[in-house]
Amino acid sequence: MTDDEHAIRRLVDTWLAASKAGDIETVLGLMTDDVIFMAPGGKPFGKQEFAAASEAMKQLRVEGTSNIQEIQILGDWAYMRNHIEMIVTPSDNGTPLRRSGHTLTILRKAPDGGWQIARDANLLVEDN
Repeated sequence: MTDDEHAIRRLVDTWLAASKAGDIETVLGLMTDDVIFMAPGGKPFGKQEFAAASEAMKQLRVEGTSNIQEIQILGDWAYMRNHIEMIVTPSDNGTPLRRSGHTLTILRKAPDGGWQIARDANLLVEDN
């Protein structure tokens, strides 16, 4: 496994840990300023919309697991196929919402050598 692949795997681990901790600033730092997210049933959205949605979800507990299935490095760009399982629980310990599915993520190497998410196609849907 290359140093770049290790770094991308650490990015995913950091994202999951920061999401669980409610650390929105760390999550935002893992994406480029021009990031675009695509999810079923909605229009593509960027970093500001992601931040606003995250702020609105601060009272929810978010936990997830990742099963990276492929990482390909192409110079300063990379892509990753991943399967994610998420559980979102209301702060009053209400009924958890479980979502899972595949993602296809395009990453770009930052000037400091770290990797950031530039595009993300998220196919998570509610589990029945």
